Amino acid sequence: MKRQSAKELLAASFRELAEKKAIDKITVREIAENCGYSPATFYRQFRDKYDLIAWDYTRDMAALMGRIGKGNYIWKETLLDGARLFQARREYLANLLTHTSGHDSFLRYMSEINYQAFMDYIRKTDPEDESMMEICARTYILGTVALTCEWILGRYDLTPEDLADIYEKTLPLPLHTHLLGE
Repeated sequence: MKRQSAKELLAASFRELAEKKAIDKITVREIAENCGYSPATFYRQFRDKYDLIAWDYTRDMAALMGRIGKGNYIWKETLLDGARLFQARREYLANLLTHTSGHDSFLRYMSEINYQAFMDYIRKTDPEDESMMEICARTYILGTVALTCEWILGRYDLTPEDLADIYEKTLPLPLHTHLLGE
């Protein structure tokens, strides 16, 4: 049985608190005490709650992207798993988008994390053709992150399957060979 690390427990504590309270109102003390730790333990793991948010999101995205190409796990499944993760954490993510002073910075951060994970995968499959891939990947990521945020905030009534389908259909053609095997 895998034990959760202090970082994982603190992140789970934060998400739990965020289900009931605006994120900008949650304190480090509350996060730590909610899972039986002291604020000192929190600060040994993270600089602040925004560092915790970044670590948690980065870990989730790295786990999704890390599955591509393993066994029969294909890009479409990555998209669907990502959409399902966003659905499962929709209230938490909506809280992040609406109750933090850094709404735009979270969007930029979310875009950059997704872009870096995406490019890491692309570089593994074709390290030669990077400049065009970077432009296509940046365009794709900025669009999908914006759509995802609007969906999280309720602008579109889509299922995770619908969202994954849109993600797949809007993939720029130069990226198809890397992700769809075409």
